[in-house]
Order: sequence, then structure tokens, then C-alpha cells
Amino acid sequence: MRRQARTRPTSGDGGSLRTADITLHGRQVRLEPLDHCHVDGLVTAAAADPALYQWSPVPQANAEAASYVDTALAWRDAGTAVPFAIVRLADGAVIGSTRFWNIERWAWPAGHPRHRRLDPDACEIGYTWFARPAIRTAANTEAKLLMLTHAFESWQVLRVCFHTDARNQRSRAALERIGGKFEGRLRAHRMAADFIPRDSLRFSILIAEWPAAKQQLHRYLDRS
Repeated sequence: MRRQARTRPTSGDGGSLRTADITLHGRQVRLEPLDHCHVDGLVTAAAADPALYQWSPVPQANAEAASYVDTALAWRDAGTAVPFAIVRLADGAVIGSTRFWNIERWAWPAGHPRHRRLDPDACEIGYTWFARPAIRTAANTEAKLLMLTHAFESWQVLRVCFHTDARNQRSRAALERIGGKFEGRLRAHRMAADFIPRDSLRFSILIAEWPAAKQQLHRYLDRS
């Protein structure tokens, strides 16, 4: 697996944050900055099985996909998210999307080693979805490995968290599989894809837990 991160500063409410233009390269997939050039690919990927996305906000037509990208780029420009298109290396097809978001920078006091860092202290990985043919393949495992490696080893975050709809058992099992620790249930936490206030299940990986989680992810990839 080869990682390449090209960054430039962006400005949000908290100042500069080196998050934009990150490209992450693996053996199966490449995570490249989401842009409008990916709209057609997103629509094609989502159209393979629309019923798959009962719990996830996934664009189903060109207008929806364009709005989806607009929102992701607005969050990127505010310094609060880093959205990606997931591209399959074998044929260059877009097979899904994911993003870093809820990016946090903590107010470390002067004199602390982390004072005035440009990189995040914590973040969330979410808005992850794949086309039906990519489900249960190495693509999801490798995408998570690429993102977690960047978060813990390049940004040196202290925590990466994940939330999933409490009804989404497949997502819960996937998060536990990659080393996420269950923290609890957040009631009426967010609007769900079916426009109700959903309960969310919260998982996280801490920096001290990352070496073991990384080994596990590599074992899954080696077996695949």
C-alpha cells in the first residue's frame, strides 16, 4: 500500500488546516478529492442497487449527485471535512465515496507540544458508501486502512470516531470488525436517510489502539 498526501492550507472558523487535496493510494483503490468530475461516476455507482442505501444518504440522480458534491465541497472549504471519491484502480471506475468530517482542533495552551497545530486533534470518518459490486471486497477494508493510517500517522490525531444508524446492523458489524470500540447509543442524534430523528451507535479508535487495529486490517487484506 502506498500513501500520497498532497495538502494545501484551508481556512475555517478555527484558522488554517492542512486538509485539502489529499490523495491516498492503495493496491485496490485510490481515494481522490471529490469534485464535480465525479458526478456521473457517483450516479452510476449508486444505480447498481438503490435498495442497498436504506440507511445512508446516497445520491440517486445527477441533480442529487451535484448537490451532494456541492455540500461536500462547502464543508471542505470551511475546513471541517475532507471528501473523497473512491476509485477502483483496475478500471478507474468510481465505486463510492467517503470523507473525514467533524474535524476538531483543540485549544491547547501555550507551551503544550500540540499548541497551534495545523493538523486535527480528532476527526470522524463517515458518509461512506460503495457500489453493490464493491461490497464485501477488499475495497472497503483498504479505504478504511488508508484513511486511518493518514489520520493517525500523518495528522497524528488522538481519536477517530464513527457513527452509524442504530438500525444498520451491517455497518455496526463492519465497524467492530475494523477495531472500532462501541461507546454507546446517542438518542435522536441525527436526521436519518429516511428523514426521521435516528439513534446513532458511536464507535471510536484511539491512537493507543491504532497499532493493533492496523495489524488486523492488514491481515484482512492479506487474506483477500
